[in-house]
Amino acid sequence: MSSLLFASFLLLDPIWALEFRYHDNSEIEQYLVQTSRSNPNITHLYSIGTSVRGQQLWVLALGVNPQRHVVGIPEFKYVANMHGNEVLGRELLLHLIDHLVQGYRNEDVSALQLLRSTRIHILPSMNPDGYDDADTDCQYSQGRFNHNGVDLNRNFPDVFSDPQSKQKSEDQREAEVRAVMGWLRNETFVLSANLHGGALVASYAYDNGNQGKERVHGLHVRQRINHVRCLSKHSPGSMQMGGASLTPDDDVFVHLSREYSYSHASMHRGNICQSSRPFPDGITNGYRWYPLAGGMQDYNYVWAQCLEVTLELSCCKFPPADQLQALWTDNTVALLAYVRQVHLGVKGVVYDGSGVAVQNALVEVKGRKNVCPFRTNSHGEYYRLLLPGNYTFTVTYPGHEVLTETLSIPYGPDKYSAMTHHFRLRRTSAITTSYIQTCPTPGYSHAVNLEGGGATSRPSWIRHAVGIGLAVLGGWVIE
Repeated sequence: MSSLLFASFLLLDPIWALEFRYHDNSEIEQYLVQTSRSNPNITHLYSIGTSVRGQQLWVLALGVNPQRHVVGIPEFKYVANMHGNEVLGRELLLHLIDHLVQGYRNEDVSALQLLRSTRIHILPSMNPDGYDDADTDCQYSQGRFNHNGVDLNRNFPDVFSDPQSKQKSEDQREAEVRAVMGWLRNETFVLSANLHGGALVASYAYDNGNQGKERVHGLHVRQRINHVRCLSKHSPGSMQMGGASLTPDDDVFVHLSREYSYSHASMHRGNICQSSRPFPDGITNGYRWYPLAGGMQDYNYVWAQCLEVTLELSCCKFPPADQLQALWTDNTVALLAYVRQVHLGVKGVVYDGSGVAVQNALVEVKGRKNVCPFRTNSHGEYYRLLLPGNYTFTVTYPGHEVLTETLSIPYGPDKYSAMTHHFRLRRTSAITTSYIQTCPTPGYSHAVNLEGGGATSRPSWIRHAVGIGLAVLGGWVIE
């Protein structure tokens, strides 16, 4: 179907029936524009930037307040097609959008609860240029890279393999990677998943580490170890055990991965794909599977305090189109169940001695020493994904006493809400510095100005004027 006929069909039928077939980049854009135009009360379309060839990286936000963050409502994201030839995720996310929109229109209870409690961001294609170059082979890599021939999942700052003195500046990274880095600074994402293909497994952080590695044919190969080894002071926040590189939140990552695997039709069996090794419970630590440097998953966790799991969703990187409906059925429950996990743990606001919500207060959990301490956002909010149990929190902010409290945290996803607990600080006369180094530099701002409420730069965001009409896909609003 030509783009003109496709657009005409959309104009004639405001509720377009999404087909189980592959959609090219222009068709995805048109579908997102039409969906946003037809459902302005629960959807908001925006672009986080452009690819090397200048194609927009479209994101559709869904929720009852889709245009902006609301205090207490966690931000969630799904990203697909980071590798241009791994294509199933593109179609699954389009059908997830359709499922949520139709569920809202039909007053489906689960869809309503999810959209009322969560703001969901969906990026169907992070690498549209690679998709344009992809072939339909199940295993080979034509189209994997972006237009510059770069693997986007090796191009992010890496706390393990990139010494600070050798870090690339942000403007030296690929356009698609810069767009995601800016996106992560603009939104306080709590939970994320990155959809891939070529295996059937949920892979969790860390993907990299710095112990026991050697280079073979350009790849890092992990030498197996049979005992626990803590990393040096140059790589805080990681522990190596049995060939894995574990985060301080390993229990949560394992839970998240199992939640998807056991909600999926067959992933939990762990032995579906003949081309890959078996995975117990259908999950794996990324580093144990194979180490990689510069991955998006580790970047999300280390620098954006967002827990991200990599979901490998098909044995074939480019499954035949006649399998798409069955693959959607296999993944529907899991995609929705995983979103609900954004309501694990505890959330709240940190207030200073005057009762004002403060940005960049450090909110740390005893026994979970993160490379970059979790801190409050511009609204003074914190979100901590934690399994049910008792946890001791330490809250630190300049000019105030260190606050320590122990909380008993229940399971939140069934109620579509994490436990809410606000921290109220008391001023102190002790002299404190207004600048602290909170974590290694990922290629931008070295220190955080706590007293000034933070000094992070904000990207220029592009939004499509979807209310004007669909005949011409132009007319940008730049904020």
